[in-house]
Amino acid sequence: MANARQRPTSGTEHEFDHPVRGGTKAYLVGGGIASLASAAYLIRDGGIPGKNISIFEETNVMGGSLDGQGSPEHNYVIRGGRMFTEEAYTCMFDLLSFIPSLTAPGKSVKDEIYEFNARIKSDSHARLVKNGQKIDASAMGLTNKDRLDLVAIIATSEDSLDAKRIEDVFDPSFFKTNFWYMWCTTFAFQPWHSAVELKRYLLRFIQEFPRIHTLAGVRRTPYNQYDSIVLPVSTWLKDRGVQFVMGAKVTGMDIKYGQNGKGVERIDYRCDGTQHEIAVGSDDLVFVTNGSMTAASSLGSMTSPPRLVTKDEDGSLGALGVAREGPLRFRPAVGLQREHQPVEMAVFHRHFARPDVLRPHGGIHWQ
Repeated sequence: MANARQRPTSGTEHEFDHPVRGGTKAYLVGGGIASLASAAYLIRDGGIPGKNISIFEETNVMGGSLDGQGSPEHNYVIRGGRMFTEEAYTCMFDLLSFIPSLTAPGKSVKDEIYEFNARIKSDSHARLVKNGQKIDASAMGLTNKDRLDLVAIIATSEDSLDAKRIEDVFDPSFFKTNFWYMWCTTFAFQPWHSAVELKRYLLRFIQEFPRIHTLAGVRRTPYNQYDSIVLPVSTWLKDRGVQFVMGAKVTGMDIKYGQNGKGVERIDYRCDGTQHEIAVGSDDLVFVTNGSMTAASSLGSMTSPPRLVTKDEDGSLGALGVAREGPLRFRPAVGLQREHQPVEMAVFHRHFARPDVLRPHGGIHWQ
């Protein structure tokens, strides 16, 4: 048997040597990669049986923004593809190291991706184009002032940057440099976006500076990331009894504050036109994906524009309304919103004084 502290590197079956917490149930709101990864680690490191884990997804397909669907007759849609780098996506590759490949028996999904990228290497020869002509993008075009501003934003605390936009901390000429054109097209930045987010990306992807003009650091999956990642992880979870509640929209949660924090007492959700509620036990865990990179998105066609969808209409849990009387009532898409807030997972635990709930037997730690 493999010890739970070890990180398997092949896709063959592993049984993890740790006590089973059979009395704990886990409820995960949202069927994206955050919930899928959380469920996998709750099984591997937390000792929670798969049958005690439920994932609630509003749509009829898992994966969240890592979707991939379509046909030759109609169209293909892939909204949330990722360009992986080995240095920045260590947590993702740790997850995929113990998920068996669906197409290569005896290998993990990590093995499959590494072998694919050993054969197919990213090497862009036309990173930037102007007036139909390739530009030599190896020269970033930064002035000394631009370089100092980049160092300054990296060294400045997030509290000091506060709600500043990127355009507040750089000269206008910065946004005409080769560096900015490559950076903003790689990571989908605009000058009016958060300076804090730019700082985070600079810190996480600083290793890409010398190779961003060729994208040599990019690692890709053999197929779209639904088939290469979401499907293998979902299959692994289903094989271990994880419950996938599809077409289930979480409509509210009863939140109670205690001396050491807050916990969920009840989850309300609607499925197949019927309202349901779940009483959360004292040892149970609730994980909520409170936002999505594709929230409020819609699709157009060659003959019609995409429909404008507001955040309120989208139903994302990114904004939670709070009733101050009695137990707190969190409702989707109402009330508080915070500009520049990253997509995160909120974790609620009914036992307020249990910071060590998943610590002794693996890599899950409370912040």
